[in-house]
This record gives sequence, structure tokens and C-alpha cells, in this order.
Amino acid sequence: MSTYRVAQVPAAGAAFEIVEREVPRPGPGHVRIAVEACGICHSDAFFVNAEVPGISFPEVPGHEVAGRIEELGEGTEDKGWQVGDRVAVGWFGGSCGYCRPCRDGDFIMCEHLQVPGWAYDGGFAQKMIAPENALARIPDGLAATEAGPMACAGVTTFNGLRSSSARPGDLVAVLGLGGLGHLGVKYAVAMGFETVAIARGADKADFAKQLGAHHYIDSTGGVPVADALQALGGADVVLATAGNSEAISSTVDGLAARGELVVIGATPEPMAISPLQLIMRGRVVRGHASGTAQEVQDTMEFSALHGIRPTIETVPLSDVDEAYRKMMSGAARFRMVLTMN
Repeated sequence: MSTYRVAQVPAAGAAFEIVEREVPRPGPGHVRIAVEACGICHSDAFFVNAEVPGISFPEVPGHEVAGRIEELGEGTEDKGWQVGDRVAVGWFGGSCGYCRPCRDGDFIMCEHLQVPGWAYDGGFAQKMIAPENALARIPDGLAATEAGPMACAGVTTFNGLRSSSARPGDLVAVLGLGGLGHLGVKYAVAMGFETVAIARGADKADFAKQLGAHHYIDSTGGVPVADALQALGGADVVLATAGNSEAISSTVDGLAARGELVVIGATPEPMAISPLQLIMRGRVVRGHASGTAQEVQDTMEFSALHGIRPTIETVPLSDVDEAYRKMMSGAARFRMVLTMN
């Protein structure tokens, strides 16, 4: 019997354990992936702690997956996939194809969206079964450890900016310089925006400039963030990557007329934004969630073309619990990535 290693959580909030499982066969419309790397995302905590409905244990998280197709299920070869293809799977782990958003072509808004680690076992494992419509091709220029985080953190920031109202030359601010924000700054610069990085502490100014930011605002420096943005002319777009409602709200008055606040930093706390702040200046607040498999592929291709890579720390699968706790503590710089050797 052929087996593979899996990192699973036996109960809500429990420590990870490594177990052996029998290698599964992919069903129709699915493939088996030999996982080479998988990023650890803060959103994995939703599943580890059973904070969303439908979680069953043991739980195998992981939605920043990169590897190679190892076996094809019935019907997948007709879709252009072959054994050995390098693929990534992100938060978008497949869509139903029949709900209203899917019929409108808005697959990331699928009412029955399949998220790895929620709908099926994720990538904290040496092997994984995924539907073929969740697969994104990894370009030759990206290593698996670089491609994994692009399937969630990368596509979320890239697509959040690409689908915003900003145009080249516009003033775009990125709130937060963590796992999402450091990529957001790189993408904003590469897209031709006059880029402002916003974070806590004067010590992050040099790092922001290393990422390519044209301006840095220290949110603890005494000058309100909104005033600092207005001193630069007002932000056409703010990409809020920090999961902090107070910090997000503090940027609204820094938006230019008809400016747009794009929120991708997840938090359950309400934002303190008044209708008058929006109405009088025609401002817009919009949430943005990840991206489809094609958008993940677009993100990776853009990243390869422009030399954009996530800042990562790699750890072996056997050290998954330590790596997960480090990510949750905020000590990761900036994406923890599991390797399967």
C-alpha cells in the first residue's frame, strides 16, 4: 500500500500532527497533485479553529499550494492537463458553475465556492486532490516556494489593485507592510502608481523604500494618516491589507474626491466610517476577495515578468505546528511556506 504524509489538526484549536494516509485516486474532473510547497495563511485559522461552518476533523488546511500533477482523473486530459504540469491552487479551489454568480462569469463569488482546507483536504500534505478548474499553471520563472503564496496573498493584492479605479500615475496607498502589504507595494510600483506605504513605526521607512515605495507614512508619527495622504494630494486608491478596522477607517479622509478604499485585510470588527465621509466627496468602499484560477495564473505571470517575489521563510512539513504558531504570532517575515521533502 502506497502512503503519504499529512499534517492534520485532530480537533478545533489542537496542535498539528503528522500522519500517514493511503494515496487516493482522483475522481472525474479532478487531479492528484504531488505537493512541493504550501504557504501558511492567516485565513487557515478559520479552519483550524472551526470558525466557519462545515469543518470536520481531522482537518487538513492549506490553500497556497504549488506542485506537479501526478495523476489525471477522467475528463481532465481533455481540458489540456498532463502529468508533470506545474500547477498552483489557491483560495479559489473550484466553483459550482450553476449558481447566479457563476452563470454571470463571476466565479470567485460562487455561492458554493470550494476552498481547500474547507471543502476538501488542503495542501499541508505531500499529495492533494483538487478539481481541474482550480488549477493555475506556474510559469517557469517561479519556484514552487514562491508560487504557493501567489495563489492567495499574491492574487488578492494584485487583483485588488488591478480591479480598482487606479490608473498609471495615480496616487495609491498600501496600508500595512506584512504578508499582503509587502506584495501590494511591489505590485503597485510595477503597475505604474505613485505608491505610498503606510505602517507603524519610523523603522519601516527603509524597508518601504526597498520595496519601491515613493513615500512612507508612519501611522504612529503624530500626523494623522488622512492628513498625511492629503498633503500628497489625496489617495486615488487605498489598498487596506492590514486586518485592523481602526487603521482602515483612519485612511478614508485621506482619499481624493471619488477615491476608492479597497479592503482585503480580514477582521470581524466594524469600521468607523460615516455616510458623510463618503457622500460629500463621492468616495467608495469595496471589499475584495482573492481571485480565480486564471487570475492566480495572471498574478504569477506578471510576477515572473517583473521580478516580483514574496518574502518567505521555508520550513519542512514536520515543523508545521511551530511554523503555524509563528505565523499566528505575527513574527513571520512574511510568508511561512511548508516544503514536503
